Amino acid sequence: MQAEDFKRLRANLQEKGVKLIAVSKMKTPVEILEVYNRQQRVFGENKVQDLVPKYEYLQKDIEWHMIGHLQKNKVKYIAPFVTMIQSVDSLGLLLEIDKRAVNANRTIDFLFQVYIAKEETKFGLSEKELTDLLGNPVFTQLKNVRACGLMGIGTLTDDEKTVRNEFRSLKKVFDTVKEKYFPADKNFKEISMGMSGDYEIAIEEGSTMVRLGTLIFGERLTHTFTRGEL
Repeated sequence: MQAEDFKRLRANLQEKGVKLIAVSKMKTPVEILEVYNRQQRVFGENKVQDLVPKYEYLQKDIEWHMIGHLQKNKVKYIAPFVTMIQSVDSLGLLLEIDKRAVNANRTIDFLFQVYIAKEETKFGLSEKELTDLLGNPVFTQLKNVRACGLMGIGTLTDDEKTVRNEFRSLKKVFDTVKEKYFPADKNFKEISMGMSGDYEIAIEEGSTMVRLGTLIFGERLTHTFTRGEL
């Protein structure tokens, strides 16, 4: 995306109160810096093994969001610096994040990932699993994690009706959970949904965060990021 187009995109999203997460998976630091130099400071990564070296190499005012499936045994590598973990899909994972946050002497923001797509490869909590987790006394005892909202990934399809209904269902779950469990919590306000192909629909359905990769960086590369690309 050209600089002027990116500027217009950012301005449009800001006007609508939507936060832009630039998805930089499989992108080198040089490519990320090009976007960083356009005043973008929030980036999202899918894999811990890619995120850690990029954090170490790049500017420290970048807000890093973990947006991919996160294994418990890898939380320790990102807990000292990650801004937000958008992909919390179990109480076990949340317990590990809290433990590592305590060790790092910080509080980590997170989103519950809710399963909304018609694809078995997607991760996430069902609405019942989410409410069961929220009603678990163990959850209320966690002190070093902060629930900020929900995240969902729509089905990869050209059927606009399907995608719109999925996003609408996530907004409905958010409203229900907000009213029942977080009515006075100002931090619980985010709905992260929408990617390059469907973000406009997501915004119409209530998204407050969009995760854009291809639209900003172009088509993804087919290889995995390695330290050698630094």
